[in-house]
Amino acid sequence: MKSGLNFLVAAKRCEIAELQQLALTSALVNVTGRLVHGLQRERGLSNLFLGSQGHQFGEMRANQIRESRQIEAELRACFDELDTESALVGNGARLFSRIAYVLHGLDALDGLRSRVAALQWTTQQATEAYVRLISGLLAVVFEAADTASDPEISRLLVALFNFMQGKEFAGQERAAGSALFAGGRAEAGEQQRLLHLIESQERCLEVFTEFSKAQAVELWNATQASATLAELERLRRVLCTAAHGSPLNAQMSQAWFDCCSRRIDRMKTVEERLALDLLQACEQKIVAAHAELNSFHALQTGPATAADVLSFFRAPNARDSSGFGTGTQSYGLHLERSILELVQGQARRLQTMSEELDTVRASLNERKLIERAKGLLMAHRHLSEEEAHKTIRQMAMNQNRRLIEVAEAVLAMAEVLPERQR
Repeated sequence: MKSGLNFLVAAKRCEIAELQQLALTSALVNVTGRLVHGLQRERGLSNLFLGSQGHQFGEMRANQIRESRQIEAELRACFDELDTESALVGNGARLFSRIAYVLHGLDALDGLRSRVAALQWTTQQATEAYVRLISGLLAVVFEAADTASDPEISRLLVALFNFMQGKEFAGQERAAGSALFAGGRAEAGEQQRLLHLIESQERCLEVFTEFSKAQAVELWNATQASATLAELERLRRVLCTAAHGSPLNAQMSQAWFDCCSRRIDRMKTVEERLALDLLQACEQKIVAAHAELNSFHALQTGPATAADVLSFFRAPNARDSSGFGTGTQSYGLHLERSILELVQGQARRLQTMSEELDTVRASLNERKLIERAKGLLMAHRHLSEEEAHKTIRQMAMNQNRRLIEVAEAVLAMAEVLPERQR
C-alpha cells in the first residue's frame, strides 16, 4: 500500500517537472527577446529606408535583416525542443496557439521585407506589419508569465514582460518618429500616436519597477544617461509640437534614430539582466527541489506507533492541524521530521505560493481587462487603439477612478450594447 511519503515524493517530482518546463520556457523567452530587439531595429531602418524613397539606409537595413534571420533560426530551434506531444503541459493550449501564430508571421516575414525593398508599402503599412509580428512574439512571453506556477518565477516573468512591452513601445516611437522626420512633414495623427506611445512606455516601466528585483531597477536607473534623455526630449518636442502640415528637417531623421537607438540598446542591457535572473532562479529552484527529493528518498520510516498515529490530532495550537496554514516559515527538510510534519510543511508552502501567485497575476488580469475594454470600444465606436485608450483614460480622470475600474464598467455594459454593424 502506498504511504504518505510515496505521494510526497510524487508531488516533488511534479514540482521538478514544472520547474524544468519553466526553465525551458525561460530560455525561449530569452531568445524571443533577442529577436524582438532585432525586429525593432529592422522596423526603424525600414521606415528610414521608405521615408528616403530607398536612397538611404539600404545597407544598414540589409545588415540588420541578416542578424534577425540568425536569431530567428535560434528561436525556431527552441520551438522544436518544446514537447508538443504531451497533453500534460499546463500552458500548452494557449502557449502553442501563440507559437503557431508567430510561426505563420515568421514564414511571411521575407514577403514583408521584399515589399519594403521594392518600395511597394508605405511606412504605416510596414510599421503595422512589424508591430503585428512583434506583438505575437510578446504574447508568447505573456503566456509564460500568466501560467508560471512558482511565484518568484512569475514575478520575474511579469517584470520581464512589462519591460519588453515598454521597450517595444519605445521601438514603435523610434519607427514613428523616423517616418515623420524622413517624410519631412508633421502629421497630427502620428503626433498623437507618439504621445500615446510615450505614455504607454511609462505605464509598463511602472509595473516593471513594482515586480522586478531591486538590482535590476538600479541597473535601469543607472543606464539612463542624462545627455541621451535630454536629446530625446528635445527631439520629441520638435516632433510633437510642430503644426500639422508644417515642414520637418529630414536631415534630423538619423539623429532621431540614433538617439532612440542608444536608449533602446540600454534597455536591452537591462532586459538581458532580467532574462539572466530568470534563468538563474529556475536553475536554483531545480537544484533545491532535487536536494529535497533526495532527502525524501533518504527517509527511513519504521512501523508507526500509537503516538505517531494520534499526532495528527494533537497540539492544535502548536501547528495548523489542517496542514493549510498561511505561514511563511522556510521549508527546510530534516530527516528526523515525521511524515506528517513534512506534509504539513509542503501544504503550507503550496498555500503561500498560491496566495503570492494571486497577487502577481492580479497585474496580468488588469491588463487583460483593460485590453478587452479597449477592444470593445474599438469595435462599437470604430476607434483606433490609441483613441480607445485615450477614452478610457479620460473617463477615469473625469470620474476619479482607476483605469481597471473604468474597464470593468465598460465590459459590464457589453450585453446592452447594440450588435456590431457588419
